[in-house]
Amino acid sequence: MADVWRKPHHIVIAVENRECRILKKFASLGIIHLKVTDIRSSSNGSVKHLIELDQEQVKKISKDLEIVVPRGKTESKPSIWFESEGCEVCNCILSRDAFLISGKSMEEHIIKYSFIVPTFEAYKSIMSALEKAGHKVNVLKRGSFEPKIGVLTEKQEKIFWLALKGGFFDYPRKIGTQELAVKLRISPSTLSEILRRGTRRLLKHYFEKEPA
Repeated sequence: MADVWRKPHHIVIAVENRECRILKKFASLGIIHLKVTDIRSSSNGSVKHLIELDQEQVKKISKDLEIVVPRGKTESKPSIWFESEGCEVCNCILSRDAFLISGKSMEEHIIKYSFIVPTFEAYKSIMSALEKAGHKVNVLKRGSFEPKIGVLTEKQEKIFWLALKGGFFDYPRKIGTQELAVKLRISPSTLSEILRRGTRRLLKHYFEKEPA
């Protein structure tokens, strides 16, 4: 695991983003009122947006757009994934070795971004760049990885923390093995082995507490 992740932080910010390319793209199709319910980084460097639309808006979508209907969604309104190269805000976050966990619209032009950065310095760099670009940023949450004493090694703890915060253990997963491994700069097989060994340690510790 690269030393770049020596002190990761989990950040949640609200940003006034009037330059979102997704909003502009759909506006060109005549869809003005659009709800972005999720934003995630992709392993190929692009950004995936989950868009909630009503039936009339769906009819306006061009067939040549690369969209995917996510499985297992039970919302009353249809939701589709739309992939793009990202806007200034997304790219600013991703360019600091960070990765997006999610992004959700709060109100008009205000989007809440949740992401993980490898260091506090990376977080400060993102904030500085966004503010210099003229974005209004409100920090809603900032937490950092703190090693525990006990069952796992510090390396295992850090990877489990990143996996948990990144949505690796969610259903459906917000980040897969390949994507997480790329961010951590290790091979997928190495990541799988670290998680397997760590899980074994946790289970062994848990069940050893059972009375004889």
